Amino acid sequence: MILLSFDTEEFDVPKEHGVSFTLDEGMEVSIAGTTRILDVLDRTGVKATFFCTGNFVRKAPHIMQRIIESGHEIAGHGVDHWSPKTSDVSEVKRIIKEELGIDVKGYRQPRMFPVSDEEIASNGYIYNSSLNPAFIPGRYMHLATPRKPFMKAGVLQIPASVTPIVRFPLFWLALHNLPEKVYHLLVKWVLKDSDCFVTYFHPWEFFDLKQNPQFRMPFIIRNNSGKEMCRRLENLIEMLKAGGESFCTYTEYSIKKIEELKKEQL
Repeated sequence: MILLSFDTEEFDVPKEHGVSFTLDEGMEVSIAGTTRILDVLDRTGVKATFFCTGNFVRKAPHIMQRIIESGHEIAGHGVDHWSPKTSDVSEVKRIIKEELGIDVKGYRQPRMFPVSDEEIASNGYIYNSSLNPAFIPGRYMHLATPRKPFMKAGVLQIPASVTPIVRFPLFWLALHNLPEKVYHLLVKWVLKDSDCFVTYFHPWEFFDLKQNPQFRMPFIIRNNSGKEMCRRLENLIEMLKAGGESFCTYTEYSIKKIEELKKEQL
């Protein structure tokens, strides 16, 4: 099963590199990128999960409506991506309910940083996808955590996929920088070892970062960005479909997986 997701947030990466960047500027980039993502998903006919910040929900109602009308899932991703707060777990749920009338079932912390399992459970989420079980210097040190979905505090934890043994992360940066054939082979390796492949991208990756040097993006981020990233995503989807893989939303997977894990405990 393929769990494809997009962290649908305002573009704030330039701030990490000392560039002054407003929320409206960040939204302009992310709206353009999300539009391209939705075009790819329309062409390939697959469903995905969009983890949305409260800022994005409020400032891009037309994009949110398109996500809903296309049959994709909306989940929580904090409120302000640059300034996460403990209250975001409940606040983004409230914002999405108020703005869109949707009671979201899943959450992912901005930058996949740690989040309170108790907060997740108490706010009625059934899954949490805030774990990248890899070692990435300066970002993640999770070599001892499970690689596959597991239950914790009554909530299904859905880690991003890493390869067996060496735990090479197969998230967005990998698709940007690895040769496509190599990335595809690693994805197939994961699927031989697990019942799902879990990956995530961001709208701003699908924006033409190379044409905007003022953002000061590192090469590994701007490499193969924009339309090239659209092509790579579409190729990945078509490769998986050709291999007989099915796509589903995180909630669809979670409902089935939770029941499966409960039966195993009996």
